[in-house]
Amino acid sequence: MSLVEMAASTTYAASVWMAARNNVHTWWIGIIGCLLYGWVFFSVQLYADVTLQIFFIASSIAGWVNWLKGNQGSAIPIRKTPGWRLAAFAFAALCVSSGYAYILHSFTNAWSPWLDSLIMTFSIMAQFMLMGRRIENWYAWLLVNTIAVPLYASRELYLTAGLYLIFWCNAWYGLYQWRREMKTL
Repeated sequence: MSLVEMAASTTYAASVWMAARNNVHTWWIGIIGCLLYGWVFFSVQLYADVTLQIFFIASSIAGWVNWLKGNQGSAIPIRKTPGWRLAAFAFAALCVSSGYAYILHSFTNAWSPWLDSLIMTFSIMAQFMLMGRRIENWYAWLLVNTIAVPLYASRELYLTAGLYLIFWCNAWYGLYQWRREMKTL
């Protein structure tokens, strides 16, 4: 466990905790965690996760703006995604994941490109849903975290694996909180 992994875990934990509590500061704190985790994942050959950190930085900026001004100057409400759209998102994520995994497998020394690519693509899907305040983002995060914990442990990123186990619990909490808030709207 490195100091960079400890710092990355701390900032990521703070960011995800804030997201579950519907706190706008989740975004800028998350950017710091992304920068740190980009380095951590590069050092253990999880290249899809490096790509994911770059995406998270860009999407955090967009999410921050969207949460603040996405609904004519006021915060957009938490909402549901139609089933057909969720199915289309999942299918697209599987296709992109397969293609990216093939590229990583064929042209790099990536460790576990297939699982790493699944984490990347479903994280991107979940992030877009989070940015749009779609309640289903929490289900996608549950899937991502379920895959990520054993993958990160296999690369001896035990602190990160433990953090993603906490994220798994936090996703359940976020789902509960957002459902509760939807009922009051």
